[in-house]
Amino acid sequence: MQYISTRGGRLGSYCDILVEGLAPDGGLAVPEELPQLTAAVLEQWRPLDYADLATEVIGLFATDIPRDDLSRLCHAAYRPEAFASQEVVPLHALDDGITLVGLSEGPTLAFKDMAMRFLGEALDFVLGQSGEVLNILGATSGDTGSAAEYALRGRDRLSVFMLSPQGRMSIFQRAQMYSLLDDNVHNIVVDGTFDDCQRLVKRIAEDGAFKREHRIGAVNSINFGRISAQIAYYIWAWLRITDALPEAERTGFEVSFAVPSGNFGNILSGHYARSMGLPVRKLVLATNENNVLDDFFRSGHYRPRPAARTFVTSSPSMDVSRASNLERFVFDLLGRSAEQTAAAWQELDARDEFDLTSELDRFGAEFGIVSGTSTHADRLATIRAVSERCGVTLDPHTADGVKVAREHIEPGVPMLVLETAKPQKFPETIAEALGSVPNADAATRELLAAPQRVTTIADDEEALRAIISELALR
Repeated sequence: MQYISTRGGRLGSYCDILVEGLAPDGGLAVPEELPQLTAAVLEQWRPLDYADLATEVIGLFATDIPRDDLSRLCHAAYRPEAFASQEVVPLHALDDGITLVGLSEGPTLAFKDMAMRFLGEALDFVLGQSGEVLNILGATSGDTGSAAEYALRGRDRLSVFMLSPQGRMSIFQRAQMYSLLDDNVHNIVVDGTFDDCQRLVKRIAEDGAFKREHRIGAVNSINFGRISAQIAYYIWAWLRITDALPEAERTGFEVSFAVPSGNFGNILSGHYARSMGLPVRKLVLATNENNVLDDFFRSGHYRPRPAARTFVTSSPSMDVSRASNLERFVFDLLGRSAEQTAAAWQELDARDEFDLTSELDRFGAEFGIVSGTSTHADRLATIRAVSERCGVTLDPHTADGVKVAREHIEPGVPMLVLETAKPQKFPETIAEALGSVPNADAATRELLAAPQRVTTIADDEEALRAIISELALR
């Protein structure tokens, strides 16, 4: 399996793109060809546990990692004792045909663990083979940072520089990140929004000389390693929801997925799973008040908001106006034309928008993507209703997913909502919705009371460069 850039360059193998992050031409790595699934292959995979399934799915993309090594990496990443559920990804029925896909059973209580734990193991393996080091530079709007840091902490060949926006994450999210005192973990708070953090990361990544000198890579969802790992849980969820069906009814049985969306990486993995042949009827994209993606999929106009108009919301991990992974979907939408994709992003850089209204009818008809917006009032009402009717407490992002999912339910088509995080990460919003929150357990109290270490900078590229130059592994 070889990889190309969405803007035309050839990038090499899976191991090559793991350590590179952003392509040299500014594009994103995508497979030269997507592997295809058959009904027979899906049935062969049905008896597998999660680690073995991940080995099979990721193995379609990571053809340059020996299978025994890949199996070892996946079993290290997805060992059941690291998750609250022995299944790793349990499914929970709610009501009205909605099922919750439990992606937040890992150590940081967020779905980002599912990809980041594998990526940490894979990067360590690749660097061990080459004898090199890598300095990870990333940005987080909430959960990516802690998942990356927990996956990479204490590793000799890896360090992580994680940017986060000042005052725009929950107390729990901040404590998870800033209380890590490992020598290879560097938390940098930026006086700005997540989009400002992401822009700084991109500016550094586009400087080839600086990137090479300081051995800089990425674990944000621009890294295709994360996307490949996330495809596995779409397939897992389809297998589990169809387990109860008679064998003759399983082939081609369609389900829909609702995905709370910020940077478009999670739902992009669903797009790839569907394109590979997984029987998916709809991919339901749920946004919060920062509904740039909902506007795009309804109108065909992509118009990211400036920082001053990016709202601070009660589902903070989705407070994103410029979704970096959208470029991979647009590449597919435009017939995998690197020239047209590059032209769209040139227009975006010049005018802060681009127009694909000519392709609008294909969004749902060909790619199955529909969308909707949830507000603060919506998520409070959804948290309250699901708690009363099902006895389940949702986090605010998952509540956004459930709210929008209800708008797209079809008779006979199961609706699977991808869980974003555990509710205890957002106690203020849960208290507002339910009137109270459960008493924090001892581990949570210890986390919130732990000392924290951060470096605060202005929205300043030179200040970031100075920190990397001083602290990067060499």
